[in-house]
Amino acid sequence: MTDSDVTDAADAVRNGELVVYPTETVYGLGADALDADAVERVFDAKGRSRDQPVSLAVPDAQAALAYTAPTARERRFMHEFLPGPVTVLADRTEAVPDVLTAGRDRVGIRVPDHDLALELLDAVAPITATSANVSGEGSVRELDELGEQVREAAAVVLDGGRTPGTESTVVDVEAGEIVRRGAMADEIEAWLADQ
Repeated sequence: MTDSDVTDAADAVRNGELVVYPTETVYGLGADALDADAVERVFDAKGRSRDQPVSLAVPDAQAALAYTAPTARERRFMHEFLPGPVTVLADRTEAVPDVLTAGRDRVGIRVPDHDLALELLDAVAPITATSANVSGEGSVRELDELGEQVREAAAVVLDGGRTPGTESTVVDVEAGEIVRRGAMADEIEAWLADQ
């Protein structure tokens, strides 16, 4: 990967196009998370139902505050576990389009613990944080697993080699529950029980 590849990907996102990028879990499909039309293209590329929300990725927990209004407990959790293979649900601001959250009041926040993903997010954020696969198909751990439908929809594909392949854990911190078990679920459960 070169700096120009990341620059090309950031430019594509700014232009409303889709990019495939590696994370510490699986490959993600990124677009400008605040551009409703770009988010629609993500749903189209994945064949994803519009009633299933998509998370957004930012370069650090502080950056999430521009798009969310986390509680004190959610902030403590974010500072403990982000960056990392965790998606934190928090109340969204008006900047976040309804299409991203399927009209819900909360949005998933992701800060991937992956140098290439963070380099992209330093250049352009927030972007969508959803797996780079057609809905219902297996997650992509390396680029030769990337399906034709998603590959054709993406303007830029960033190659970060093989990823670990374990999905992020989705956490509703205020409710004290794990919505989807994934990486670090046991540690997260322990934190939720202690706090």
